Formats: sequence, structure tokens, C-alpha cells
Amino acid sequence: MGVKLLNTPSIFFIYIYAMQVTKKRILFIFSYFFTLSAFSQPFISEINAYKKADSMYVPAKNAILFVGSSSFRLWKDYSMYFPGYPIINRGVGGASLPDIIRYTNDIIIPYHPKQVVIYCGENDFASSDSVTALVVTNRLKTLFYAIRAQLPKVPIAFVSIKPSPSRSKYRSAIIETNAAIEQFLKKQKRTAFINVWDDMVDANGIPLPDLFLKDSLHMNASGYAIWQKKIKPYLK
Repeated sequence: MGVKLLNTPSIFFIYIYAMQVTKKRILFIFSYFFTLSAFSQPFISEINAYKKADSMYVPAKNAILFVGSSSFRLWKDYSMYFPGYPIINRGVGGASLPDIIRYTNDIIIPYHPKQVVIYCGENDFASSDSVTALVVTNRLKTLFYAIRAQLPKVPIAFVSIKPSPSRSKYRSAIIETNAAIEQFLKKQKRTAFINVWDDMVDANGIPLPDLFLKDSLHMNASGYAIWQKKIKPYLK
């Protein structure tokens, strides 16, 4: 049986884009790309549900795309926080960066968004103790290059990984990751790093518990109010 790559970013477009930049990026993208199993399709039911919804109700054109994990997925009333902004929300509950990379051609590229806003990376740390700040940063770079390969002019914003109380053991690694991603994005064109961390911790750097649900992982309305305040100035 032949290997299918239908649900992964296009090798051709990534290769062409990388050729225009540096050989180092070619090796970087391809070395990571081939670590994704061609047969693995986690969250496929959620992806298919989005596709079915798109076939029934045509998504807004020239919209802002929110993509990433459950912090976006559970933001059901996001449109009320950003009136006047056409937004498509394609968060995938429980997703890590490899999952978003895998489905780039399913939940990012087809919408031809005018801007992509990403929140992802938190679940990467929880998935394995071997995941480091460098690993997550490199995964974000891979996603960034995959998007830029096919949407070279579209602005990309990254919402910093939040300080979830239930994941305090990863605090140092997350802080390191946020700093590394911020520095990476500063060197790219048409990008933004949206720092939500600082507004979600107290003077001692401890997460504010009143911003979270009982699971100490997902946010309540107060948490999303902070995200609104931090994200809105960057929307196109």
C-alpha cells in the first residue's frame, strides 16, 4: 500500500519556499516533516467536522483565522469579543503543534485568511517529558514555514503560551519557549508575538487562579477578557 500524504503540508511548496531562503531551512523543514507518520490521523473527526461545516456554510472571505489548541477551540463566543472582525476559529481540542502542522492544508490554507493567529505549544510539553523548549520552538518554526510556503504575504501572529496552574511544572520551559519564539518572530516580516503571560500572573509570577476553570487549565470569561485586550491591537 502506498504512503498517503494528503493531510500533511505540501512538500513541494515548502521546498520551493525554503529554496528561496536558505539551505539550512530546507534541512530543518524536511527533517521534521518526515517525523510525522503518514498514517497517523489524530483528531481527524474534528477536522472532518470542520470540513462538513464549511460545505454547509461558506466561511467568510478575507477573514482572520484563529488556529491551534483548545484555548481557541473552547472560545465559543469569540465573535462577541471582537465585533467587526471577521474571524474563523479552527481550534482543535488537545492539539499540539505537530497536529496543526499535519492539518495545515485542511484548516489553514483553504481559507486564504488575511491573517493567521496561532495558539499552540502548551500541550506539547504535557505530551512527553522529553519535549524541551527547543523542541517546541522548532515545531513552531516548522508551522510558520509551512504557512509561509503557501501564504507568503499573510501576517502571522503567535499568542504566547499561557501560565496554566495545572502545568506549573513546565513553567521554566514555557518561559524559555515564549522568549525564543518572540526572538524568532522579530526576525521575520509581517509577524507579531502577543504576550498574554504577563497579564495572567501576579507580581511573583504565579498564575492568577481566578482566570481559570476548575481544571486549572482552560480559561473562564475573565481569562478570555485578558486575551481580548492583548490580541485585539494586533488584528488586521
